[in-house]
Amino acid sequence: MYGKLILIRHGQSTYNEENRFTGWKDVDLTKKGVKEATNAAKLLKDSKFDLAFTSNLIRAQKTLDIILKNLNISLPIIKDEALNERDYGSLVGQNKHEAAKIFGEDQVQIWRRSYDIPPPEGESLKMTLERTVPYYIAEIAPLLSQNKNIIVSAHGNSIRSIVMHLLKVKKEDILNTEIGWCEPWFFTFNDVGKIINLDIKANSNNKSNSFIPQNYHVK
Repeated sequence: MYGKLILIRHGQSTYNEENRFTGWKDVDLTKKGVKEATNAAKLLKDSKFDLAFTSNLIRAQKTLDIILKNLNISLPIIKDEALNERDYGSLVGQNKHEAAKIFGEDQVQIWRRSYDIPPPEGESLKMTLERTVPYYIAEIAPLLSQNKNIIVSAHGNSIRSIVMHLLKVKKEDILNTEIGWCEPWFFTFNDVGKIINLDIKANSNNKSNSFIPQNYHVK
């Protein structure tokens, strides 16, 4: 028997609100982000968890804490930087519109939306995947195979990396996949670990809705 996997991106952070590149900058949630996390708990009210994983960044940790508190659940929490957001290097802290004026809109778009071209002193999505997916395979997947239900509170690009691995999404398609704030992605597996269902719960408190190309939906 395999357990269920729930992936959830943190709520809106202060840098999200200011339209800044965040990366590994350890910023807090906004009031809106707290509301998103609170609402996410309602979407998870019928779920059972055995273990939780999160990154080393406060916005993901706080999102998880709010969810578990609202569900009145206490369980082991494992924190690891392998689940951190993509590092945007020299862009961290810069407003995205200001960065476009400095470096050129096309160049910033390449850094944001290419698979394997990193920003200066930062990570590409490929580099993020190369630290996140091995961690998932080594630390999380074995627990799922032991029928453990696991929730992972992380970030847009670390979750995107795991989704790419699980659904075998091609590199040219993965950056068209959006991970909405505090929108749980429920993965259900069969007895041999094959995904048999993916359910994405929309969070009414945000406008950053999840999206995955239709041909990758698991029915």
